Amino acid sequence: MKIALTLLLLIFFTCPIAFSQKSRDVYVDKDGVMRWGTSKEEVKGFGVNYTVPFAYAYRVAKQLGVSPEKAIDDDVYHFSRLGFDLYRVHVWDTEISDTLGNLLENEHLKLLDYALKKMKDRGIRFVLTPIAYWGNGWPEKDEKTPGFSRKYGKATCLTNPDAIKAQQNYLYQFLNHVNPYTGVAYKNEPDLIAFEISNEPQHGGKASDVTAFINGMTSSMRKTGCQKPVFYNISHSIHLAQGYFDADIQGGTFQWYPTGLQAKHEIMGNLLPNVDDYKIPFAANPRFKQMAKIVYEFDAADVGRSYVYPAMARSFRTAGMQLATHFAYDPTFFAYANTEYDTHYMNLIYTPQKALSLKIASEVFHNVPLYKDFGRFPADTSFGDFRVSYGQDLAEMVTKEKFIYSNNTTTIPPNAAALAHISGSGNSAVVKYEGTGAYFLDKLENGVWRLEVLPDAIWVQDPFGYNSLDKVLAVINWREWPMSVQLPDLGTDFEIKPLNQGNTAKSVQTKNQTFDITPGAYTLVKKGASSKLNATSKWKNITLNEFVAPATTLTKTHVLHTPVKEVSAGESVPVKVQIVSLKKPETPHIRVFTQGQKPVDLTLAHERGYHYSAIIPQELLKDNGLKYSILIKENGVENFYPSDQEKPFETHIPPKSSPITIFNAALDHEQLLRPYLKTSHLTPLPETGTSELSISPEKAEEYAMRYNFKSNIAGRTSDLSSKNKLVFQGHSLDQKPCTIQLALIGKDGSVYGATLDVKPENSTYAVSLDNLKKVDFISLPRPYPGFLPYSLDTTPKAGKVDLMNVETLQIAIIPTQTTDQDKKPLAGITIQKVTLE
Repeated sequence: MKIALTLLLLIFFTCPIAFSQKSRDVYVDKDGVMRWGTSKEEVKGFGVNYTVPFAYAYRVAKQLGVSPEKAIDDDVYHFSRLGFDLYRVHVWDTEISDTLGNLLENEHLKLLDYALKKMKDRGIRFVLTPIAYWGNGWPEKDEKTPGFSRKYGKATCLTNPDAIKAQQNYLYQFLNHVNPYTGVAYKNEPDLIAFEISNEPQHGGKASDVTAFINGMTSSMRKTGCQKPVFYNISHSIHLAQGYFDADIQGGTFQWYPTGLQAKHEIMGNLLPNVDDYKIPFAANPRFKQMAKIVYEFDAADVGRSYVYPAMARSFRTAGMQLATHFAYDPTFFAYANTEYDTHYMNLIYTPQKALSLKIASEVFHNVPLYKDFGRFPADTSFGDFRVSYGQDLAEMVTKEKFIYSNNTTTIPPNAAALAHISGSGNSAVVKYEGTGAYFLDKLENGVWRLEVLPDAIWVQDPFGYNSLDKVLAVINWREWPMSVQLPDLGTDFEIKPLNQGNTAKSVQTKNQTFDITPGAYTLVKKGASSKLNATSKWKNITLNEFVAPATTLTKTHVLHTPVKEVSAGESVPVKVQIVSLKKPETPHIRVFTQGQKPVDLTLAHERGYHYSAIIPQELLKDNGLKYSILIKENGVENFYPSDQEKPFETHIPPKSSPITIFNAALDHEQLLRPYLKTSHLTPLPETGTSELSISPEKAEEYAMRYNFKSNIAGRTSDLSSKNKLVFQGHSLDQKPCTIQLALIGKDGSVYGATLDVKPENSTYAVSLDNLKKVDFISLPRPYPGFLPYSLDTTPKAGKVDLMNVETLQIAIIPTQTTDQDKKPLAGITIQKVTLE
């Protein structure tokens, strides 16, 4: 009897894992690794979520008169240029089902079928999540859709017998659905790696109830004859994790939003500590170790920089993830407005540097071994063939054959003669280019390369705010720029020939490796070389003459400039300006207004691309302030920025001995990163002409905040060495004293802080900088999933704070207690200012 029971348990625990091992489908081995049924090689994949067949993206296409099929064609081509080989979507079941779970053969399902066929044609495989539970409205109101999810809602769908029956019926029909573009049912589609049953179910009840629910779903799927691995989300409701482990699934799905969601502004500062480790709390569970692991969604939300994604990919591989898809790729036809998911922004045209970073992350997934550990931050900023740099806003991959970079880099590839692929933005040892668009260079044959140059995209507003289709966040400009390509395989003398349809550029013979280029696709042919390839030749997963980019949308000149807030008395003022225009403007100037005297004009020098700069000498800085405008002459007409009707730019000129304000509640509260509190509010203080921010935590646990003050101190760096105190101005709330921790975070992620006891009376509280000690980096904004660590040790060794390195303020309200039984309630605080004095 004991032997029989042992065999029964063995079958129970091993059969789901080894399911489909004898078929050509993917299977999961005894160690929880997905492998291809034919080659037994590890499954790896990386790509994006993309939603044009459904919901808001579909409605916008119809609203703007865009063919959804054409939009899919265009974006999938860009996926191929970014090296993606994986697609995931949570299907809006509410649009393609009825209340009984019957599958509706409608436009949405047809477009999904079309998208899958286009993915297949480019060598992109997919993971499908048949049930989303979402309404189809976001960011608008839900429509009256026909599906079971609208009738029951997510919570009821997890418990109501009729809703459960509808889901099982729907899954059975969905897997049996035959894609008319391929003639193959989803259950048999060779490029469909796996199914994830549903999107982010959040279970209550008992673990056994969860197991029963999942097994009911998998049973309906297995009745179709499908042998593909079935996954379930196990990063939600983790208190019921055993219910997942006991279920008939072959793997678990995870998400990661390490910078939270919906900050409503771009998050600044070094975020590499936030993505240093994807720590799964049940990683040691024996059953979990037998399960495959994939990432269905991830993003560094509200981050506009390009250095983060490869570090996230590295952490995923260390945690055992085999597949990952970024959320979400913005369809190009309305990416100018970033309205689908305004906290995310990803598109090759409109976010070229971020897209290149994602391309490098794909390379990480395909080249870093599973479970490979590179240590902890900051040691892991260089790993294998990859490097990330916050200071340079750079991600790069350097191998013998590939050189990929997201920003200007001084890295020299080890053997330029062996390179076969270069993609990047800005300047490198191989390519120099003044435009802002991404470019791709691919070696076709000896002495023959394909060059693809995308148009300039310029962000004219913060893309992570409150967006609408009527609000332009980014503009496109097809402007001619100089480019140089220095490749031994091309030499110094090569011909540039246009490839794509409509490209009217003339063939040019260059002799110094430098030429002027407009967006398009080209061949670069070394003098004396020949090729059998032509414009319509197929190469890997593209045709050589393919090129996709929106037309110029720039209709007026944009002057992008943020004045330095403060500059110390007696110092000059550096001014950096982006002048985004259809053509190079005529002699742009700064006009400095001096009280009682004639304005002074200073020439803005052209640096590169759209960038200009000037220095306002200290002798023009009068009293305690500086006022200036930017003057641009175009087509003989002079225009002021800001306009004559607006206030000019202003910079405050304080004495060098004055405090350096690193947080001012009245001016900076909207940029303060912190968990949402409905009780928090800003109150003007008429008697002092300032304001105070009230923070009243709702729970008796530590509450932390962070503010990046880099722009506050940009003009005061020469005064930092004279400051020796960190000063907090404010008071505690509810007539209760409280303890706070004030800390300064460096550009390198190091953190030094000290605690202060704050009383109910408004006052200033100072701590000597010499008394700041090594403290933890608090992961803010708080990440999703919530099981990820709250604090991290990011400071390599004990030492003293370096004011020339710091750029971020961290404030934490600390719970105090005398014994385990005598826990004091967490009091709140008000903040007026934090200064260095």
